[in-house]
Amino acid sequence: MTTLLIAALLVILLSAIFSCTEAALFSTPIMRVRKMADDETLSKSAKRNISSLLQIRERMSRPVSMLVILNKITNMGGTTIVTLLAIQIFDNLWTGIFSGALTLAVIIFAEFIPMTTGEKHSLEISLATARPVLFLTKLLTPLIWLIECSSKPFHAEDSHSPSTDEQEVHYMAHIGDEEAILEADELEMIHGVFQLHDVTARQLMTPRISLTCIAGEASIQNVIDEVIESQHSRIIVIGKSRDEILGVVLKTCLLTAMVRGQGNEKIKEHDYLPIEVNYDNTADEILPVFQKSHQHLAIVRDEFGGVDGIITLEDIIEELTGEIIDETDTDADMRQAAAS
Repeated sequence: MTTLLIAALLVILLSAIFSCTEAALFSTPIMRVRKMADDETLSKSAKRNISSLLQIRERMSRPVSMLVILNKITNMGGTTIVTLLAIQIFDNLWTGIFSGALTLAVIIFAEFIPMTTGEKHSLEISLATARPVLFLTKLLTPLIWLIECSSKPFHAEDSHSPSTDEQEVHYMAHIGDEEAILEADELEMIHGVFQLHDVTARQLMTPRISLTCIAGEASIQNVIDEVIESQHSRIIVIGKSRDEILGVVLKTCLLTAMVRGQGNEKIKEHDYLPIEVNYDNTADEILPVFQKSHQHLAIVRDEFGGVDGIITLEDIIEELTGEIIDETDTDADMRQAAAS
């Protein structure tokens, strides 16, 4: 009788360990494991456990196959052995009752409760079992490989898929907002980051009709009134037409020159050569250009090489933060103002 009870408890215990470990591994977010792997403040022992867990999470098929194989062997083989022991002790009626009770105990104590526990404490259990799981996986590799080969004709061609995608990040951000982990402005900025890939220079730019342009050959004193009235801090310097861009000049530079008595100098003597982008360049393509050039304004060229408008660093930042209006802005949106 003692042998029978020990065998039954051993079956339930082993099956519970395998079920709990499998549920914990599936419930542990791989992004969290990767973040922990980059933490340099952890001890060597902790880093070894995290490294083992990361190896498992990045290639789950074989570790999970190992757990499933051992779990099935334990349930089926163990139950068979326990039933044979019960036959030697009980008659047919009590053997049937014992087998039914064992099956119910396996479902509750070796499946339901361990899997629930594994999901609830996934990270702690995964870290504790990662290294034994890797060891057993390597030990049973020949058996796992044999099963993989025999089942390969029934599976589609395996292809590596990313651990997450844009839709999942959006969803996680919404969950963070609902659970008050993220503020409303933080949620807006997260969505704005993804929009940078979807909006083009033409959608963000100030159109050419709204630009303040002055001739490069003109003297500062002849256009100073137009410069003062302009709401733009950077003014486009042109040649014979708006498609002939000579440069960009800072409004403060012209005002300073005027105060210093340099009003007779030509505008083009104070400008600098701007960067240029195409109308179909996306915001996330233009942002690094601004960063490398240390400029805040770019000329937008259309499909025919003409000037379509200008785009500024502020235009891109507004995709992340919303509309930015300073003291000099008379129109909240220059694109809407040009269209009206």
